[in-house]
Amino acid sequence: MNKVTVGNFTIGGDAPLALLAGPCVLESLERSLLIGRTVKEICGRLGINYVFKASFDKANRSSFHSFRGPGLEKGLAWLKTIKEELGVPIVTDIHESYQAAPAAEVADILQIPAFLCRQTDLLHAAAQTGRVVNVKKGQFLAPDDMRNVVDKLHESGCDQLMLTERGASFGYHNLVVDMRSLPIMRSFGYPVVFDGTHSVQLPGGNGTSSSGNREYVEYLVRAAVGVGVDALFLEVHDNPEEALSDGANMVYLDKLEDLLKEALAIHAIVQQHHPV
Repeated sequence: MNKVTVGNFTIGGDAPLALLAGPCVLESLERSLLIGRTVKEICGRLGINYVFKASFDKANRSSFHSFRGPGLEKGLAWLKTIKEELGVPIVTDIHESYQAAPAAEVADILQIPAFLCRQTDLLHAAAQTGRVVNVKKGQFLAPDDMRNVVDKLHESGCDQLMLTERGASFGYHNLVVDMRSLPIMRSFGYPVVFDGTHSVQLPGGNGTSSSGNREYVEYLVRAAVGVGVDALFLEVHDNPEEALSDGANMVYLDKLEDLLKEALAIHAIVQQHHPV
């Protein structure tokens, strides 16, 4: 398997399990630092490589009036501060090609949202930055369709990439995770990430916003790690009930450590008996 280099560590193959985690969207610099600092401390105790995650703009919210974040300029300034103060790599998502270059000046990983995973120009722009590109599998795609995404990135000069499973549409307002997607996408030769929080999302479940079933995150995470993944993606919050985006599927910050301990125990068994 090809490994990717993020900051001073690698993801993939026999590398330790990595975690991409943080709030769904940058609500404030202070709250983002609080969440990031707490997750970093947890990962330090557990020996997990940590990448701080947050969006500067949630461009695909259900409602025109939903909170989207601080925007490109202010959001990247906040992410730069978080990166410097916490000393951790950053992952953030881009929605338009022009955002790739400025985001790459701060972020170590550029993330392509699931809805946009087939957008050739967006993939090309992200690839051209030289940063690691993490592409979320569209809710509407079969896992083997992601080979075309890999090919697009290759053609654009990118060989530092990851693929993320975040659930597939299953009727209206519902997602289901087909665990077969993990080994299928891993067979392409690149690290695979499991997004445990968006996989329990109920898209549009609240009419003007999405809902979710947070109580199932731990079960899906355990299952995915048992199947075999290289990293976890989890949105976390100190108080999801007052989160400004995706609160219903975010993990409580004070529940994260126990969840990661279970994931690490399973990951160790998988690595021992089924080394990549």
